[in-house]
Amino acid sequence: MLSINPKEISERENYTLLTGMIIPRPIAFVTTMSTEGVVNGAPFSYFNIVSANPPMLSISVQRKDGKMKDTARNIYNTQEFVVHVADHENIEKFNLASANLPSDKSELEYAKLTPVESEMVSVPGVEEAKVRLECKLVKGIPLGGINGEGPSCDLFIGEIVLVHLDEKIYDHSYIKTRELNPISRLAGPKYATIGNIFLIERPK
Repeated sequence: MLSINPKEISERENYTLLTGMIIPRPIAFVTTMSTEGVVNGAPFSYFNIVSANPPMLSISVQRKDGKMKDTARNIYNTQEFVVHVADHENIEKFNLASANLPSDKSELEYAKLTPVESEMVSVPGVEEAKVRLECKLVKGIPLGGINGEGPSCDLFIGEIVLVHLDEKIYDHSYIKTRELNPISRLAGPKYATIGNIFLIERPK
């Protein structure tokens, strides 16, 4: 078995290892709003559940050359964001929104996604998504960086204050997995849909 010290390889090599091993990863499409009122949208696969009481989730936004992305800056400034679960029907548009646009341009307009007003936060969501989670920031934490460098990412924990669901995917508190048809991220440009589903009972 190989043994690799992460400090002895490059950041890119660490990224390639991690994103190839920790799979599949759910994809969050996150909308935020700048202080100038521009709605930003971007997909992130460093995303998961943190707690059910209260319901909280986490998103890690990587920095590029130490520079904070629009999503991170907007969350710090407004303390609000909306998370959508990427599904097969919308993944092409969500991916298109990952284009590197200027801060004063909206990725939603570029990807032809429809903004929809939120109820408990000021940030709009995306009408096409089957799952829309209105979130308020609990904590934002700059992380990473070595050899005196600044942070390499920003970890956000948000409390879900309102859930919106397509009625077709919901059944008495359960989500219908096949109807949601979520997309997961693998390594590089590879993605996956839900394949074989099986049951394993936990030990009593």
